[in-house]
Amino acid sequence: MNSTIIPCLRYKDALAAIDFLCSAFGFEAQAVYKNADDPRIVDHAQLTHRGGMIMLGSVRNDTAFSQYIVQPDDVRGMETQCPCVIVEDVRAHYDKARNAGAVVVDEYEEKEYGGAGYSARDPEGHLWYFGSYDPWVARG
Repeated sequence: MNSTIIPCLRYKDALAAIDFLCSAFGFEAQAVYKNADDPRIVDHAQLTHRGGMIMLGSVRNDTAFSQYIVQPDDVRGMETQCPCVIVEDVRAHYDKARNAGAVVVDEYEEKEYGGAGYSARDPEGHLWYFGSYDPWVARG
């Protein structure tokens, strides 16, 4: 089953963000729709990771949605939510992300409740959590 909740993010340089998210965090670009008038603007993109997906686009001020969302650097790097991505080999994922320039804010750690995980920021400051704990898998 695929995820039915899809986080949506905005980036000042969405094309660079797509490249980073794919190379550092292991996403795959499923669809990228560039603006017809300005191909540097991403109107909509869909990136997949296993059975999950995120959607993203360029920061814009000309839509109704834009009045409800700010970038992390607009609010001192604070976030009110954080996408959680389940990965199989957290340690390898952590190493790859760190080597690609992700800013790790919560180091790799084995969790008491099972699995392992870490948190990192992408180049525009969005906070991400990557871990092996899968709440969909029955335990004990």
